[in-house]
Amino acid sequence: MAFYTRKELEELGFKYIGKNVKISNRASIYNHELISIGDNSRIDDFCVLSGKITIGKNVHIAVYCNMAGGEKGIVMEDFSGLAYGVNVFTQSDDYTGLTLTNPTIPDKYKKETKKPIFINKHVIIGAGSMIFPGVTIEEGCSVGAMSMVTKNTKPWKIYSGIPARPINDRKKDMLDLERQYLEELKL
Repeated sequence: MAFYTRKELEELGFKYIGKNVKISNRASIYNHELISIGDNSRIDDFCVLSGKITIGKNVHIAVYCNMAGGEKGIVMEDFSGLAYGVNVFTQSDDYTGLTLTNPTIPDKYKKETKKPIFINKHVIIGAGSMIFPGVTIEEGCSVGAMSMVTKNTKPWKIYSGIPARPINDRKKDMLDLERQYLEELKL
């Protein structure tokens, strides 16, 4: 995988770009001026990022992910990640048939849902999952592959299914590893 150089990243005009950020030169990124990316984060091949997005430290966005931040925005906190092919979108058309749909139609003929998404610290979203507008995924949650998250989660739970439901508690051992890692960074 080929990554942009630091100089190339700076020339793209991001709102903020941290240290040791790796972004594939095969990712498609729009609205750079609305996107902030923290230290040690990585975005892989064939990802699409657009709109207002804030990415914390040590975040990984795997191959083929789509993050559509739109006007309302997506926030991914430290140590969170998206596995292969995850879709996160803050806007959605009305599918009932009461309005017209798609971006070619003027707003007065549409009824779009536009709500921010928050993916908190230590969250991992499994391959092929979808996160709907307005969802907050609380700290420490894991979402199983091919899940559809339509509602807010509770912290430190494992979710799975369509729609995603809690199936178990998640261990917190990673918090000790995080402390060790951060101590080593200070050395």
